[in-house]
Parts: sequence; C-alpha cells; structure tokens
Amino acid sequence: MSAVTTESPSRLSALYRSSRARVIVGFAVAAVLLFAVAPATLSTFRLGLLGKFLCLAMVAVGIGLAWGRGGMLTLGQGVFFGLGAYLMAMHLKLADAGPVEGSGGVPDFMMLYGSGEVPGWWEPFRSPVVTILAIAIVPAGLAALLGFAVFTRRVRGAYFAILSQALAAAFAILLIGQQATTGGTNGLNGFRSFFGYDLADPVNKRMLFFLAAGALLVMVAVARQLMVSRFGELLVAVRDQENRVRFLGYDPAQVKVVAYAVAAFMAAVGGALFVPIVGIISPADVGVVPSIGFLIGVAIGGRATLLGPVLGSIAVSWAQTSLSEAFPSGWIYAQGALFILVVAFLPGGLAELFTRWRRSRRGSVPDGGAPAPGDDGTSDGSRPGAARTGEPGSGDPTVEPQTAVDHDPATSGRTA
Repeated sequence: MSAVTTESPSRLSALYRSSRARVIVGFAVAAVLLFAVAPATLSTFRLGLLGKFLCLAMVAVGIGLAWGRGGMLTLGQGVFFGLGAYLMAMHLKLADAGPVEGSGGVPDFMMLYGSGEVPGWWEPFRSPVVTILAIAIVPAGLAALLGFAVFTRRVRGAYFAILSQALAAAFAILLIGQQATTGGTNGLNGFRSFFGYDLADPVNKRMLFFLAAGALLVMVAVARQLMVSRFGELLVAVRDQENRVRFLGYDPAQVKVVAYAVAAFMAAVGGALFVPIVGIISPADVGVVPSIGFLIGVAIGGRATLLGPVLGSIAVSWAQTSLSEAFPSGWIYAQGALFILVVAFLPGGLAELFTRWRRSRRGSVPDGGAPAPGDDGTSDGSRPGAARTGEPGSGDPTVEPQTAVDHDPATSGRTA
C-alpha cells in the first residue's frame, strides 16, 4: 500500500513534466488567452493593436526557425512581409474599386497619380483565389530561388546577412519609385472591405483578430514539429557543422532553402493579415529598419527557443507602441540599449533566465525525487560536466539517445 502512495505522485509528476503534456497545456493556455480573455477584456482598438502584434510575431516565428535553428541571419524578412502585404492590398483596392464596367474598377490613387487605367499585372488579383494562392506561393517561391542561388554557392554568415539587407533596401526603393502602381511613399491604404466584409464593423475587426491568432498558433505548431523532426536535426547540424553534414551525404543547401522558404511563407502570411488589421502598408513597413526590428524582437526573446521569438516580438512591439507615445525621441535609444544588453549578457535572450531558473530547480531536487524526462528536442538535455543521456557512460540505459537538436549549444533556453 505504501509503495502505491509513493509511486503515484511520482508518475503524476512525470506526466506533467513530459514534453507532450507541456505542449498541450501551453497551446490550451494560449488559445484561452487569445480567443477568450483578450476579446473579453480589450477594447476594439486595443484588440486590433494586439492583432497587429500577432502579425509581426508570425514573422518572428519564421526568423526563429531560419536564424535560431539554421544560423541564417535573415536581415531582409521585410521583403517577404511586404510581398504578402502588397498582394493583399492590391486585391482589397481592386475590390473597393468595384467591377470593371465602363470607367469603373480603377483604384483611387491610380486616378490621381497614374493614367487612370489598371496595369495588366494587377488584373489577376481581382480574384480572391488568385490572391490567396499568390500570397502562399510568390514569397516562398522567391525565397526558394534566392536561397538556391545563394546557398549552392556556399554564401553564409555576414555575407548572407548583408545580401538580405540589401535586398530589403532595394525592394523599398522599388516601391517608392512606382507611385502610379504601388502608391509610392504613401503606400496603399483606405481599405473598406475584406473579402466582402465591412472593415468598419467591430464584429469583422474581431474576426480578423481571431484569424491572426489562429494563424499564429498554427505557425508555432508547425515550427515545433519541424524542430523536433529529422529536418530539425539536420538544420541544427548544418548550422554547427556544415562541412561534416556534406561529408555524410546530405546537401546543406537544400536544408537551408527549405527553412528559408518556410520563414518567407510565414512572413508573407503575417503581412497579408497585417493589411486589413492595420489598414495601410507602405515602404516604411518593409525596408531595412523594419527588417532589423523583426530581428531585435527575436534576439531579445530568445532566437533558439520556440516561444521566445513570439513573446519577444510581442513585447518589443508593445513597448514601442507604449513608450513611443510617452517618449517619442527616446524609444529608439531604449530599443538599442536593450538589444546590446541582451547580446552582451544574455546571448540566449530573455528565455535564458527561465532556463537558468529551471536548471537551478532541477539541481535542488532531493535524492529519490523524480527527474524530469528528456524533452522532444525542445529543452536542453545536457549540462557542462554532465554525461549525456544515451551516450556511453551515461549510466541510464532506459533513456533514448539524444539527437542533434539536443546537443545544440545555442538552444540553452529552449521551451516547449
């Protein structure tokens, strides 16, 4: 009888400590917060503001996968964010202009700055189906082409970062120079409807928030599945030992291209939902400065973790909105100082604080207590000076061998 009473709490504790249980609980809590608590406690304006932050967090999820796991310093995600946003904005402007009958069907800014005719490459985006397919295919396809051209030539590190940043700058300049077709510096704005729904209706604004929240949760789930899969192991291995992976018969360029394309797709979806929620898209939202801003949120939250990029991006976006209202000229300095402090003292981001606390808690477990089982690639599985599980001399033949993800030295702050 006594054996039952001592084993039951241990098994229950092990169940709650398991990676799968933590993931399920985490997603359930996030869903409740986003779909129940936030709409019940926030005004329509604040809810729309949170929806904007969620769209930016989608970009952060992709950066966390490409940079945190793949080691690709993507300084040009504003390009793919902007592509998705402008493709959606083009459809919304054409939908607001009405059908092509007589002199109708021309967006208002084209009547002011252009010839009064819709360019031929705009016309396909009158269709909602074409628009959705373009948002899903064009940015990811462009990223795949660029990635193939760059990674097959073994361009990486600072050279890849500079190249991606130059791409963002060129994209913004291109948008500014095409005022008759892209709105120039003013961008595209004044949207009245979203696939037939009135954007002025608070109910529809709440629907857009739910779409953004659901899309973010799906992206986080996809990112986690990629991280714990064989592809995630290869991605970490390519980041740490690219030449060794090549000698083993794998093509590192293909692994990087897939991760880069997935990150571009996530950024494009975030940009597409950003347009109806915020109501405007301009070159100022897709250039070099916004691209670096995406990166800062990921670095502060913890680039190698699953939730770190999301929470860091939302926190930075919220701080920028709140503090810039009180200190318009001081926010940029505060942002830079915070980034320097994190890089200098917390290379793993703020998530590293949680990791340190969890390690100290594990170290304080008394003898006979139930140790936490290994995570499925989402938590740190080794400490300096400690034998790794699954290796010779680990002393525990019952545990599974660690994967390449578990050996990742830069993911000390992984969380489920």
